[in-house]
Amino acid sequence: MYHAIVKKLALQSFEHLNRGNYEAVLDSISPAITRTFSGHHALGGTRHSIDAMRQWFQRLYRLSPGLAFEIQNVAVSGWPWNTTIAVEWIDRATPADGSDYVNEGVHVIKMRWGKVVYLHAYLDTALTIAMCERLATHGLAEALAAPIED
Repeated sequence: MYHAIVKKLALQSFEHLNRGNYEAVLDSISPAITRTFSGHHALGGTRHSIDAMRQWFQRLYRLSPGLAFEIQNVAVSGWPWNTTIAVEWIDRATPADGSDYVNEGVHVIKMRWGKVVYLHAYLDTALTIAMCERLATHGLAEALAAPIED
């Protein structure tokens, strides 16, 4: 039963993201977070605070408006004091240059007592880097900015 509840919460979090409502997702984050987005680019890096995650989400939605996740699979293991969730997804967006962006990956999430303490997004970073480079050539300098890290 616990795993079914956690799976439902994970799916709801991605639905919030599909609507651009990252604040609802931030509500489930522990102040002791480690959040990594793979790669060396404007969206890459590791954050350790909710404020840095908020800044990261703001950048994400500026660079890739209309971002939407199609969830392929959710796996949950563990108990409330040490839960691991793997969410396999395909995401799509229409960046500011009007091109199509499609990527696929997995979020590995660890929760303790209902709060996310660790989140690592694994994806094809070459696609993300290419998107950022295209956006920079269209005048969006933020696409080449340093990662938001703390």
